Amino acid sequence: MRFLVGLILLAFPFTEIFLLVKLGHEYGWWLFVYLVVITLLGLQLIRGEKLLMSAKMMQSLAAGGNPIKTMLGSARNMVAGVLLIIPGIITDIIAVLLLLIPMSKPSLAGATNSPPHYQRKKAANDDVIEGEYTKIDEDKK
Repeated sequence: MRFLVGLILLAFPFTEIFLLVKLGHEYGWWLFVYLVVITLLGLQLIRGEKLLMSAKMMQSLAAGGNPIKTMLGSARNMVAGVLLIIPGIITDIIAVLLLLIPMSKPSLAGATNSPPHYQRKKAANDDVIEGEYTKIDEDKK
């Protein structure tokens, strides 16, 4: 098993280089333009995630959500940004696949603004409002 993992890790850079050389012969300077644009997009993704991470964490905590899901989503975007910066087609495909994986919405159980379940029951007659009142005389004020 270790041998297989080591072989894959050694074959990956050679495959990237082979693919870049082959595409470079095929498309010429357009490949260079592609690599520059993808690198800039990766940098922008990392910068944007760095700026928004604390705001996302605070929003998740305020909503009563799970901050670990927010951290994992931010980490996923950071890894995708780093993969976009690394020159290569395979790393770009992996980064796009990472970005396309949907993150499940954090469950906000208990963080809703609706009243508890026992208060949501409707009365038999909707015109009746149950409650207590105290009459205050204006003369005694």
